Amino acid sequence: MKFNDAQPIFLQIADWMCEQILTKEWKPLDRIPSVRDLAVELEVNPNTVMRAYERLQSNDVIYNKRGIGYFLSEEAYQQVLALRRSEFLAQELPKLFKNMNLLGISCADVELEYNRYLSKHNEDEKK
Repeated sequence: MKFNDAQPIFLQIADWMCEQILTKEWKPLDRIPSVRDLAVELEVNPNTVMRAYERLQSNDVIYNKRGIGYFLSEEAYQQVLALRRSEFLAQELPKLFKNMNLLGISCADVELEYNRYLSKHNEDEKK
């Protein structure tokens, strides 16, 4: 995993973990890597990974079985989806609207491009 300087590493790790859930690489009730194992794999301090785990645990995405490890909650997918949607609507969509306005891009233009994206994406998945 490559980290950028624009965001704290623990948030980037939490985002990566959320991607694993949204892409269904990790499924509800799956055991996830230990703090130590993930820290070694990502070459970061275990405390950094622990902060990511604490963030996800506070959002009911993961839970700890003492002495056994961390697991995805049964509602992990729905929790991550709700969190990501909320963040997108609050942070990304206003930026998009501002740029659309500045560049004279209509909703119809966006809809056309989105449909092209979906068409290409669906073709790629069939391959």
